[in-house]
Amino acid sequence: MSSWQALDSELDAWAEAGRCATLWWRDDDAAEDCPALEKLLNLAETAAVPLVLAVIPAALREAAVMRINNSSQAPNIAVVQHGYAHTNHARDGEKKIELGGGNPAKDCRAHLHMGQDILVQHFGARLLPVLVPPWNRIDPALVPALAKMGYAVLSTYGARESEPLKTGPQRINCHIDILNWRQGAIFLGEPETLELACAHLRARRLAEVDADEPTGLLSHHLQQDAAAWQFLADFFKRTLAHPAAAWPDPATLFGAA
Repeated sequence: MSSWQALDSELDAWAEAGRCATLWWRDDDAAEDCPALEKLLNLAETAAVPLVLAVIPAALREAAVMRINNSSQAPNIAVVQHGYAHTNHARDGEKKIELGGGNPAKDCRAHLHMGQDILVQHFGARLLPVLVPPWNRIDPALVPALAKMGYAVLSTYGARESEPLKTGPQRINCHIDILNWRQGAIFLGEPETLELACAHLRARRLAEVDADEPTGLLSHHLQQDAAAWQFLADFFKRTLAHPAAAWPDPATLFGAA
C-alpha cells in the first residue's frame, strides 16, 4: 500500500464510522513580502484551503501587510500572532525559546501586548486571538495569564491533552511538520509526512488522543524546497477530494475551541 493509499484508507475508516476528519493549515514566520510569501498565498488560492498565517509582529513590513490584505485569497486568510520578534532567549543548554528562557515573564507579557497592538493595527478583524510561540515553546508559567491577555487559543506542536486545561487558553496544535529541521529544513519526505498525518488521524479515530482536536498541517514558506511545495499541493488535492475530510474556516475552528 502506498503512503497516499494509506491516507485514503484512514479517511475511509472515518467515513465508515460516519465521522468527518477536520484539518487545518498553519504557516509560520510571515513578516516580509517576498517570492515565497507570494507563492504561499497563490497556493492557498489555487487549493482553496483556508490559511492560518503566523506573523512575527516586530519584524512585520508594510509591503507584507499589503500583500496579505490585498490578496485575492484574503477572505480565507487568518492572521495569528507568532510571538513578538522571534528572538532566541534560551539559556546555555536549553532549546531555542522566545517566551521563556532568560526572557523575564514581565518582559514576555509586555512584548506580547506590543505585538498584539501591531497586528491589530495592520490586520484588524483578520487577526484571531491565537498565540503561536516561536519554536513551538513557551514557559508553562506564562500560560495561565494568556487568557486574561486576550488569547483564546495557544497553538504549538503535538497532540493536546485529552482533558481540557483548567487554566489558560484552549490548545489547537499542529501535528504534521513537513520539514526535516535536523537535515537543514529540507522536505521530510512523502512517506514520513503522510505517516504523521495518518498517525494523528488514527489516534483521534481510536480515541487515543483528543478526538476533537483538528489535525494540523505545519509549513514554513521561507524554508520550503520544491518537494515540500509539491507535497502541500498534493495533500490539499487528495484531502479535498475525500468526503470524510474537511478544512473548516479558521474563525469557526478557533471559535469552537
